[in-house]
Amino acid sequence: MTRKVFGVLGPVTAWDDAGEAIALKGPRHRAVLARLIVARRRVVPVSHLVEDLWLDPPPGAVGAVRTFVAALRRALEPERPPRTAARLLVTEGPGYALRAEPDAVDAWRFEQAVAATLPPEDLLARLEEALGWWRGPAYAEFAEEDWARAERSRLAELRLRAVERRAEARLALGLAAEAVPDLDAHVAEHPWREDAWRLLALALYRTGRQGDALAVLRRARTLLVEQLGVDPGPALRGLETDILHQSGHLDPAGAAGRVWAQTAAAYDRTVASGARARLESTVGLLRNLAVTGGGGLEAARRYRGAAVAAAEELGDAELTARVIGAYDVPAIWTRSDDPEQAAQIVA
Repeated sequence: MTRKVFGVLGPVTAWDDAGEAIALKGPRHRAVLARLIVARRRVVPVSHLVEDLWLDPPPGAVGAVRTFVAALRRALEPERPPRTAARLLVTEGPGYALRAEPDAVDAWRFEQAVAATLPPEDLLARLEEALGWWRGPAYAEFAEEDWARAERSRLAELRLRAVERRAEARLALGLAAEAVPDLDAHVAEHPWREDAWRLLALALYRTGRQGDALAVLRRARTLLVEQLGVDPGPALRGLETDILHQSGHLDPAGAAGRVWAQTAAAYDRTVASGARARLESTVGLLRNLAVTGGGGLEAARRYRGAAVAAAEELGDAELTARVIGAYDVPAIWTRSDDPEQAAQIVA
């Protein structure tokens, strides 16, 4: 049996092992499939399917459900020989079950990704991928169905948690500036989530924007009081106090990290329109990186060709020569240690 993959993070759909969408026919066929996915491999009695599909079931409702299941089986297992037992959408006891593999439903994979315990770099990559699986609200076309409501709410909450865990991973990796835009949009859409406000204020503080961080905490307090009638919790109150006192634990890099972030931000504002100055500064950083050890040398090597190409695009021969020459010292680089790249530089 070829592998089938199911998507419920958006309109309900299914794909074959080639990634092609499987035709699921009408809305009631899709409703049966969605209802079985919600059941997470458990049996759903035919009587429950009838109640879920119709407010006032017609006399032939049971037969109609069986027709829908038969059509789904033909779509999902087209290679199954006639009169052989289904292996994916099975009959068991009083009803049916979808025996999909644990990683065959995007919602199930998403749940695993959000709960994963991984190093920050791996977690960030996994959550970025998982958030990309969302094509719209979960079980989008069944928003009004009672049987889907609890699962839709659970998945929506998981998605919000994934956004916040992604921000935590970015902060752990020193990527506070990258975390700010997503968190800003996140709190605008979900102002009741205190942890999101906390992460946004912390990200702003770590990018050298102490005033903005305090303003965010004041905005959070106002919204919580006016919309929910509650005061901020201890985490937000404690963060405000810590920011006012510039507590060292707020930034793992300490004072040096704050100075770096503030200086980098000031430099970025100052030379944002100066491509030549920006490029020469970048090359200087790469030169310094190259003498930090094997890892730094490898990273500098990786970006050398891009730096030379960027200099050429500016049409400045002297700048291009300086960029090339920045690496040409025996202790850092030799022209023969990477023949392929050396040929590109010579060209």
